[in-house]
Amino acid sequence: MSDVRITTIPPTKDKHTSHNLSSDYKRRVCGYARVSTDSDEQYTSYEAQVDYYTRYIKSRDNWVFVGVYTDEGISGTSTKHRDGFNKMIKDALAGKIDLIVTKSVSRFARNTLDSIATIRKLKEHNVEVFFEKENIYTFDGKGELLLTIMSSLAQEESRSISENVTWGHRKRMADGRFSLGYSHFLGYDRGPDGKPVINEKEAEVVRYIYHEFIAGKSMQFISRKLTEQGILSPSGHGKWRPGSIKSILQNEKYKGDALLQKTFTVDFLTKKVKINEGEVTQYYIENSHEAIIPKDEWEMAQAELQRRSRITASYSGSNSVFSSKIICSECGSFYGRKVWHSNDRYRRTIWRCNGKFEGDKICRTPVIDEAIIKYGFVRAISDLLADKKQLIEDCSEIIADLTDNTEIEDALRNAETECDKICRLLDAAKKEAASGKPMTDTFSELEQRYDEVSATIASLERRRRDRTVRAAEIIKFIGAISTKEAEPDDFSEELWIVTIDHVTAYRGNTLGFTFKNGVEIMVEV
Repeated sequence: MSDVRITTIPPTKDKHTSHNLSSDYKRRVCGYARVSTDSDEQYTSYEAQVDYYTRYIKSRDNWVFVGVYTDEGISGTSTKHRDGFNKMIKDALAGKIDLIVTKSVSRFARNTLDSIATIRKLKEHNVEVFFEKENIYTFDGKGELLLTIMSSLAQEESRSISENVTWGHRKRMADGRFSLGYSHFLGYDRGPDGKPVINEKEAEVVRYIYHEFIAGKSMQFISRKLTEQGILSPSGHGKWRPGSIKSILQNEKYKGDALLQKTFTVDFLTKKVKINEGEVTQYYIENSHEAIIPKDEWEMAQAELQRRSRITASYSGSNSVFSSKIICSECGSFYGRKVWHSNDRYRRTIWRCNGKFEGDKICRTPVIDEAIIKYGFVRAISDLLADKKQLIEDCSEIIADLTDNTEIEDALRNAETECDKICRLLDAAKKEAASGKPMTDTFSELEQRYDEVSATIASLERRRRDRTVRAAEIIKFIGAISTKEAEPDDFSEELWIVTIDHVTAYRGNTLGFTFKNGVEIMVEV
């Protein structure tokens, strides 16, 4: 048997890039720089990073400078919205980059999953990453292990920072301090003390929205009018949408109050935001800043929103003060607007029961011409104003009753006191459970009682709000009729809006006009 001979054959190519080791091949290298805020101090750091990596890469003889990819003011917890980072990865996978140089693992990504997945994808395409601070080359045998450890530490650091920031926000809320997204919030500017101050030009738009909505105009109609007038939406767009109108109508900040923590961040990694439905503490600050809309008018808008939500789609697109005001006495449906003979000289606008031909039974209530509604209203309000002095006295008594909420306030205080007591008992029970003690039946009983008391509080607050709205409506009603003669000659849209609650259509061409004070006057039309 001959002697065994072993010949060593040295490598001629790089095992990761497949380039010949004996050639003068130069690696194409880029830098990646990111700062996580938009402050001036961080911006200086950002510029310094760009300058540093440009000079650092160009100083190496065996490197070719490709460029520096950057992201400003963006968190590192996710790669989803980092345009500079994503463009760099796209170029690297396209074969334009061999090596990425960045400051540290935390600058690259604070999410372990994103970091490892990205580096493995780059590795499959023969692209290496060098983390200068940790001195880690991802092609190194120990690189991935070290990287996993460092990424996990960076992720934990990000979680800690997120919790500290969240705590700071909630502490400011608990102290009654808050800020608005002024660039997308119509009606207010940031004042010198950080609090909202009214922007009169924008506030006029807000007042217009509330006035038109309470007057009976639909959100679609209001948004169309604002678009036609060339008024910019809160987001700065020329086209208004009904959703923007609804958001303004529902926002309590326009009445001078502030509900804080309407939403919260579920997870610091995904940045997913959820509407707060009781998961975290909320803070309600009354009279926190100057109001654009009086509180009673704001409450009237909320009542009208609720009323229309019950009406559903029948209100969409309406621009008439008669919409959802006329009710069929037979089936309870609202009357809807119809156009007869739309293309000829007999064209006329009429109102008819929306449920007239639904179901087995056809409603026998009449089809009403708009002119007839206006005529009937003039007659009804003339009858109402026959004894104006007595009418105002009766309304004043109703207002006095509606504004006396002593009984409701006492019940609310008692319910809120009981609710606080239950919450303390529940907290104590949870602490006992956390220490290892089993949950008792008492805990379930407390939870059930908490739900009952919470429902009672909501009901009482709803009653108080409804009474406030009703009182405000009758105050406006008195103001409107005080300046009117006993027999107005013509139909007034403004008078209709302020005085009419609803109209009932009966068989035999009879309309019942029910006014805001609860009085119904029957008119043969």
